[in-house]
Amino acid sequence: MSSCNNSIPQPLIFVLAGIPGLESSHGWFSVPFFLVFVIAVIGNATILCIIWVEKGLHEPMFLLLAMLSVVDLSLVSVIVPRMLGIFWMHAKEISFNVCLTQMFFIPSFYVMESGVLSAMAFDRFVAIWHPLRYTSILSHNMLVKMSLAILARAATLLTPAPILAKRLESFQTHIIAYSYCAYMAVVQIACGDISDHIVYGLMVIVASVGFDLFFIILSYGLILHAVFQIPSWEARSKALSTCGSHLSVIALFYSPVVFSVLAQILGYHMAPHLQIIIDNLYFLVPPMLNPLIYGARTKQMREWVLRTLHCHGDQG
Repeated sequence: MSSCNNSIPQPLIFVLAGIPGLESSHGWFSVPFFLVFVIAVIGNATILCIIWVEKGLHEPMFLLLAMLSVVDLSLVSVIVPRMLGIFWMHAKEISFNVCLTQMFFIPSFYVMESGVLSAMAFDRFVAIWHPLRYTSILSHNMLVKMSLAILARAATLLTPAPILAKRLESFQTHIIAYSYCAYMAVVQIACGDISDHIVYGLMVIVASVGFDLFFIILSYGLILHAVFQIPSWEARSKALSTCGSHLSVIALFYSPVVFSVLAQILGYHMAPHLQIIIDNLYFLVPPMLNPLIYGARTKQMREWVLRTLHCHGDQG
């Protein structure tokens, strides 16, 4: 039960605190967040441009990468502008309806990203277990069905969040100690029994990130089993090298979630401002680094960038 000696009715306007306790440093925090935003936008837009222009990259792996870039662009676009408004212009007020909208879209894009990474693991599994049937199994129709399934799951899991939050009638305060409208941040300032909301939040994590992580581990277990059946070390190395970028992105995406869950299980409680900074970073760092990882590790991407730079150099 939440303590509510002086409760207030459901407010029309909430106030986002940004990073509580570090308000005087908001200007400094805005610099890295702005740079993350710029790098993420340029990097993912470049990935989309390369895949669009290069017909040879219209393969399942790269089309899934394009899908990942679209989700990453969407994720940073719904988080960072509002955050910079808080840091630069003290635009902390947010209407309840806009808060509910953020509450749906931010975790939806995160769940979509997890789904795309799971689809990419399936792509690598098919490429190694069924190389001769790769393009027939992962046809354009199959990719469309996978995309719709990812969208449908995110919508199904996250639609209840704003509906449940809308039903909260009284609150301890109208100040949300966060830089965006996170579902649990709103629930935690509500009055009354919030156990159902906590159970719902856990169900979303298990049905999205939990399921995807299990599927990815299973896929890579089968991939390793297939790879170690190959007698040639050179062939093994070549097969595993096709998974390098994806494994790097997976580690980057899931490590903070696993760390956060382990910290809670072990009873380690971080300072609130540190928790908020980390939560922001695991939403924003993957979209920034994903295109850099794929650009650096994927031969076709490197060649396109080098050709483009070479052409501009010749023109200069």
